[in-house]
Amino acid sequence: MALSSMTGFSRAEGVTGATVWAWEIKSVNSKGLDVKLRLPPSLDAAEPMVRQKVAAAVTRGSVFASLSAKRETATTEIRINEAVLAQVAEAARQIAERIDARAPAIDGLLAIKGVIDIVEAEESEEEKARLLADVLAGLDTALARLVEMRRGEGAALGTILTDRLAEIAALKREAEENPCRRPEAIKAKIAEQIAALLEPGRNFDPDRLHQEALMFASKADIREELDRLDAHVAAAAKLIADGGAVGRKLDFLAQEFNRETNTLCSKANDVTLTATGLALKAVVEQFREQVQNLE
Repeated sequence: MALSSMTGFSRAEGVTGATVWAWEIKSVNSKGLDVKLRLPPSLDAAEPMVRQKVAAAVTRGSVFASLSAKRETATTEIRINEAVLAQVAEAARQIAERIDARAPAIDGLLAIKGVIDIVEAEESEEEKARLLADVLAGLDTALARLVEMRRGEGAALGTILTDRLAEIAALKREAEENPCRRPEAIKAKIAEQIAALLEPGRNFDPDRLHQEALMFASKADIREELDRLDAHVAAAAKLIADGGAVGRKLDFLAQEFNRETNTLCSKANDVTLTATGLALKAVVEQFREQVQNLE
């Protein structure tokens, strides 16, 4: 499977009968899947199906899906309000009985507010079903385009992450080959510590001498940290190669990279090893920042 970014945008549009509709979908980074919808009132009933389709297409990210729908050439109907017309006719008859007046003309009756209404013709159930089907098919198209864009960005992120892993591996080797890790260098450092403890005028404490030697030897040993970095690089490389929704797992490995690097820096017994550790921390941070964009 391919890697996917959490950011993307897509659009799909169409015409069904007299209705012009369009989907716009955008997604950004998020810890989980968060779907926000904006649908026209006439299509509110489609919300559960829309959410189901979005969840099937993407597994992580804040997804904003908006549907617009407008009837461009809607037909109109003239409706006679029978109740109002009857009341007007009865009122005219009562008035005619009291005074000498002409009967109201048709145009006069129609001019009275409420006698007739001009309304848009309602869609038939068949038309509504066809619109819903077309809109959902358009959603499938928009989601497919969104996934394609996210995968395109994911491929670029995969290249960047692979490069960062290569840098981490190279810096790990540099730390491993640092001269300060050689037995003779460690012995020389311990000798310096012993010489400092045995300076004239200072009380000789055999226990303190033993403790200092053990402490320095233990601090100089970064074999465990180097081995763990090797294992983490291999695990991260496999996740990137396998693809899919691996953002959370890579984020965990980025934290492990940082932990081992911090320990390596704290154990460094030479400025050159410290410099390598700091360079390693910078690359690990770059790796972590890019991982935050992955699904």
